[in-house]
Amino acid sequence: MRIGILGAGELGGSLAEWWTQAGHDVVIGSAPAEHLTSGIAQIVSVPEAAAFGDVVLFAPDWVAAHTLLDAAAGALAGKPVLDATNPVVWSDENGYQRAVPDDLSGIETLTAWAPDAHWVKAFNTFSPSVLRRRRGRDPLLAEFICTDHRDARGAATRLIQDVGFAPFFAGQASNACLTETGGPLQMREVDVADATAIFARAVGTTW
Repeated sequence: MRIGILGAGELGGSLAEWWTQAGHDVVIGSAPAEHLTSGIAQIVSVPEAAAFGDVVLFAPDWVAAHTLLDAAAGALAGKPVLDATNPVVWSDENGYQRAVPDDLSGIETLTAWAPDAHWVKAFNTFSPSVLRRRRGRDPLLAEFICTDHRDARGAATRLIQDVGFAPFFAGQASNACLTETGGPLQMREVDVADATAIFARAVGTTW
């Protein structure tokens, strides 16, 4: 599979390495070189990375998300796009603040900005250090995905499995707030055997 990565910090660099090891062709658009291991993937422009991928990983800091989508232009149309963002802005004084209305998830906001992409929430719940520690270890770590698109669900499922995690479908895009910063599934190291019960409790959480 051809994968384009947009906004590759530490997470994007790690996934680029693992997907390359799994046999995928990966390019990275506009990634800081200090986060990358030499030889992992070719670094190209954002429009080139968006056009290259059969699937795209979207992983910038939220403050850069709209600008990055503008740079990708129409190259994301009709493609599965894995949204690894959390819609928050961090500050040293105040911690984090949500950057979208409370009744919207980040992925719903991205859908409004780029409605032709097939968005799927994935890889936003854990830090790269947690993913490195749990990757491929039995019992597998559950990786929650949310989407309104069947093709995007299929693509995310395969790519999650390819790097040693267990995909768990957590419903439509509107459920993505459960997995985002402040949600009950954020930073929850859930073994796949426990995922159904923990997800059920999360859905019952009062917001």
